[in-house]
Parts: sequence; C-alpha cells; structure tokens
Amino acid sequence: MNEVRRSGAALEVRGLDVYYGHSHALQGVDLTLESGVFSVVGRNGMGKTTLCKAIMGLVGVSGGSIRVRGEDVTRRPPAQIARLGVGYVPQGRRLWRSLSVDEHLRLAGGLRSGAWTVERIYDTFPRLAERRDHGGGQLSGGEQQMLAISRALLTNPHLLIMDEPTEGLAPVIVAQVEEMLLQLGEDGDMSVLVIEQNIGVATAISRNVAIMVNGRINRIIDSARLAADRELQQRLLGVGLHAELEPDIDVAEGVEAKPAPVPRRDGPVRIYISNPTLPTRWSQPVPIARIEAAARTLSTQVARLDDTARRKREPVTAQGSGPRVVLVVGTLDTKGQELRYIRDIIAESGLRTRLVDVSTSGKHSSCDVSAQEIALNHGRGGSAVFGTDRGAAVTAMADAFANWLRRQGNVAGVISAGGSGAASLVAPGMRALPVGVPKLIISSVASGDVGPYVGPADITMMYSVTDVQGLNSISRAVLANGANALAGMVKARLDARAATAREAGGLPAIGITMFGVTTPAVQKIAAELRDDFECLVFHATGVGGRSMEKLVESGQLAGVIDLTTTEVCDLLMGGVFPATEDRFGAIIRSRLPYVGSVGALDMVNFGAPDTIPERYRGRKFHVHNPQVTLMRTTMEENERMGRWIGERLNQMDGPVRFFLPEGGVSALDARGQPFWDPDADATLFRTLERTVRQTGNRQLIRIPKNINDPDFAAAIVSAFRTLFGRTGVRRRLAR
Repeated sequence: MNEVRRSGAALEVRGLDVYYGHSHALQGVDLTLESGVFSVVGRNGMGKTTLCKAIMGLVGVSGGSIRVRGEDVTRRPPAQIARLGVGYVPQGRRLWRSLSVDEHLRLAGGLRSGAWTVERIYDTFPRLAERRDHGGGQLSGGEQQMLAISRALLTNPHLLIMDEPTEGLAPVIVAQVEEMLLQLGEDGDMSVLVIEQNIGVATAISRNVAIMVNGRINRIIDSARLAADRELQQRLLGVGLHAELEPDIDVAEGVEAKPAPVPRRDGPVRIYISNPTLPTRWSQPVPIARIEAAARTLSTQVARLDDTARRKREPVTAQGSGPRVVLVVGTLDTKGQELRYIRDIIAESGLRTRLVDVSTSGKHSSCDVSAQEIALNHGRGGSAVFGTDRGAAVTAMADAFANWLRRQGNVAGVISAGGSGAASLVAPGMRALPVGVPKLIISSVASGDVGPYVGPADITMMYSVTDVQGLNSISRAVLANGANALAGMVKARLDARAATAREAGGLPAIGITMFGVTTPAVQKIAAELRDDFECLVFHATGVGGRSMEKLVESGQLAGVIDLTTTEVCDLLMGGVFPATEDRFGAIIRSRLPYVGSVGALDMVNFGAPDTIPERYRGRKFHVHNPQVTLMRTTMEENERMGRWIGERLNQMDGPVRFFLPEGGVSALDARGQPFWDPDADATLFRTLERTVRQTGNRQLIRIPKNINDPDFAAAIVSAFRTLFGRTGVRRRLAR
C-alpha cells in the first residue's frame, strides 16, 4: 500500500476551500504537481500564500483534499506533514534572530537524513559558511533568504514549497536561487512548488505556470508563451488591471496602450498613500489619522533641470505617442555635450528618448536615468561601481547596465558614443537585447577589431573619425549620421512590427547549423521544411553557433536543428572556430525542441599549415585551402567531446533527439575519404551513450548512414516534425 502511495503525484490538490472569517480565500483550487518544479504566480492578495499554508496545515481547510505522494495530508498537524517529507520556505524568511546560522542549520538537519547535509549547504552557499557564527538578525536580506532555503533543504523533503523565494533579493542572489531551483528540478530527487512574483524566475524554472486569480487557479499556461508575451503578462498579472479574466484569452498583438495624460501641477504637492501596507481582499480600512501622518510634501521645483527643455525639443506627436523609447547611453560626465546632441536629433525626428548616464565618477548629471540608479542594479550596488579602481568600476557598471536594460520592456533602440571605455560599458547590455532591436555604437575603436564588442549580436559600429571629445565640424557630421541612422532603423522596425501585427501571419523560424562538409544534409533538410518553417542557416564558425543561440535567447526561434556541432572540437582542442563554454546553454534555458547531431566532429580547424601548434605535428591533416587546414580528431579526443556534449544534453529539459550517423560525421568522414575513421566515430558514439541519461524526452538515435545521406536527412526532418507538432500550435511562439 505504501508503494502505491509513493508512486502518486508529488502534490495533488482537489477542490480546496479556505475561509478567513467570511472571506473565501481559496475557492475550489485544483492543482497537480507530478514532479520537477512548478510555479504559481498572481497579484497580491490572490491566495498564493494561503495555498502554501493550507498545504502545510498552518490554516484550517473548509473543503477539498491535499495529497502528497498519494497520501492524504488534509487537516494533519504541520509537524506531521513535515515528517512526511514536505519542506517549507515561508514568505518573510521567519528566522530566529537569537540563533546563529550554524545553529539554524544544525537544528533543521536533525529532522530527516538524506543527500542535503550542513556541509553541502556550505558548499552551495559559501556566503553562509562565512557568516556561520552570525545571528539571524545580523544577516542581509539575501543571506536570510539563503538561510531560509537551506533550512528547508536540510529536512531533505520529497516536496519543497517556496513562498516568494526571490522577494527583495539583489539580482545576483536571484540568479543564484534560480540556478539552484533549476538544478533541483534536474536532479529529480525533489519536487518543488514555487510561489513567485518575479515572472522571469517563474517562467525560467518551470515548464508550465499556474495563474492564480481571486483564490482560484485561473489557468495553467506554457512558460515560454508567458515569458515571450508581455501584453499577456499585463493582462494576467499587471497591477491595476481589473478586467474580468476568462480562461484561454488570446491577447491581440502589436497594440500599444497609450499612457493616461498626466495632470499639470504647479507648486508643492501633498502625497497621500491610502494603503501604507499592501491590501488584500480582507484588509481593514486604514485610519485617516495614519494616512495623514504618512503623507509627505513633494516640490515640483526639484525636477531635472533639462526636463522642460526636453519637452520643448520633443514634438507634440512624440510626447503623446506610445511608450517605446530610444535610449541614448554614455558617460555624461565626459561626453554629455555629444550625447545630448545625438538625443536632440533623435527627438526632433519624432521619437521618444531617454538619456541614460553610465559614468563611474559618481558625479551627478542632468539626465533621465542617473548613474546612481543604474548602479543599484549591480549585485553589490553603488559600492561596486563607484570605487577607486577604474577597471573594476567599468566592469561593474557594465554589469549593472546590462541588468537594468534586461528589465526594460519598451526599448525601441539604443545608441552610444565614446571611446573604448564607453563601448565596453554599453556593449554587454546591447548584446543582451533581442536581435532586431537597433543598436549603434559610435566610437574611436570602430575601425579596428570590433569582435569583442559586437560578439554574436547585431550591433552596428560606426567609426568616429575624430575622438569623441567635443563638437566640431567632423564630429557633428558623424554623430548626426549615427543619430539619423538609428532613428531610421527604429522607425522602419516599428512600421514593420505594425504591418506584421496587422497581417498576423508568418512562419515559425528554426535555426540549423551547417559547415561545408555538412552542406548536402542541410540543403536537404531546409528543402523539406521550408513550406512550414522559415529555415535560418548558421555557419558553424564559432560566432555562427553563438548567433543562433542569441536568437534562441531572444525568443526568435521556435526550434533548433543543431546538425553541425563542430565548434566543440575547436573549443576543446584549440582550433580557430571555437564555441564558448555556454554552447547549448540557450537550448538548456529555453527548453525548445532540439534535434542535434555530431556534424564535423571529425575535424579541428586551423589556419595555414605553419600556424598549427607544435603539439599537433605528425597528425593527420587535410588542406582545405591555403588558409584553412583541417586536423582529424583521435579516439581520445572523440571520447572527450562525447562526455562534454553528453553532459550538456543531460541538462536539456525540452524534447531532445540526438542522431549518430554510423556512416560518418562529415563529407570527409566517409568510406574512401581522407578522414574516414570508424573506430574514432565509434568511440564518440559509445561515450555519448554512456554519458547521456536517456528518457522518453531525451533520446540518442543511431542511423547506419553518412550524415549527408538523404535517408539521414529524412530521419532528422521526421524527428523534428514529431517534436515540434503541428505548425499552427507553435506559430505564435515563433514571433
């Protein structure tokens, strides 16, 4: 009987009702968590925390049932539920101020034995090890949350319930918690129910997300769809929206809400906060005396000095248009004159602008977004940005700007001007933006090697000719060209988006990787799929793979056929077309349908023969042309690549099919060709099969054909169609 219970869902809630007096807090909640990580999101006061407390037995249940791994825990005492293997991270942390970190952990570690030990906690959260002797009341908010999570993990639960685990945390700690949740889901030893306000976290850690409205589960939605559709997020979760929500509502795309007009106010303004604490459906009215005591006076005379001038410069049509804006970014302490010149030209074209300061001097400048505000987006705040070490300050500000930019949902384009330092500050943030958003850097370094700045992104670099140091006849012409170029790109893109929204059509885009020695296969695959998909082919030269994964991160690809993974060869063996360590990372994070293979893993790419490293002298080579020399990979190298790729395939939670062509992995690795080596290929295939944990969702498939054989291409096409399903189901996600 116990075995039957253990085989049930991790959590099953049916018809759950909870009342607070006459307030019906939970109204027939139905929820099932089979395994892994599952997120529940909703506005404040919708019943999310009450759901957690009901599962833990902390509030009385009026009706319905709660089962954990098949066992009914409805109305059981909290201590008994915890002993059954349910852990709880409450909202607000609920730590003991008088107990040290180590005492918290030792106390929790005695409940249930298992994989999570105090030593493992210290390895996972090194900061707690540093603070082990500090009391709960002496910790920062991030440290307190680490401790609250660790306390729950040490009970080694089968089901972990986390209520707002990232609330109030710095971005770097949020990322750490998100990574830990993803790892818990991957390990499979523990199921996790996460109550979250952070949509980015909620959609990143779970495949589906439940939306809670007025004490009910309104709908369960695919996380990729929710993450990609900001209008849907506003409809379902936006504060201040009170429209009736019905299941499976589709939100019209391409429509921008116009902001409400702001009334003109002159002189001091009395600011009243009618709800000093966030209200819920059963809150009592706040006394008028308390509201009066909390009121404060705001003087309208302390507005930014250039705000009035900016309103004069912007045409009336721009002031009343939609919320999308062009960001003019740079170090205003040294390039303020040039950046304002660019800003004025863009504003005169009818576009909204925001002047963003990313200087690290700590000086205050007249702008729309100050450097101090940007610095708050670094994990350690302004102390990391405004230091004496300029190199460290620039790196920290670049991170802070990238974090800030990721949170902006209304960016129509970005432009910057300056030297190498300014380019280093803004380029990481620009690279984080989706492909297609216009990005332009005017810089004195733009005539040299721009690869470190551009990377896999579509950043436009314009050479400044003279240094960006004051306005003169040359700099005015160049800066004006850059400003007008960006304005033209932004307007063209906004017009195209409006037209696309009206047409509401288009095929979903998929990425395919190719090399010269896998071209026949890619051509066959693209020909078979072109009626149903827009096939984007990426040349696997290091930057090609990164560009494809950049589009995956941007939500612009609906699936991937990664036929040619040769960049891994150059990464591990020191070739000239290497991938980065994050190869496959975008697939792991996005959970897109993924069909892959081992295309061109038989070769490492070098330049002319005299550039080959000395350690490889005597190996088997093929001169592709005077500037490209290919080296055949050995059995040992294929074993290394098999482990490296296999470990990353294991991290993919989306549907995965990975094909092994037994007849050779490239045109050169075919019977009678220079790189034909069935023993090396067999080593690669065996290592992959030993490394990859195959499931119903993640499979390796051997095909007794060369990778360029039409039958192999047909198998790839068939697998991709099966994983992707009907094209209409995914079409909306692709755009």
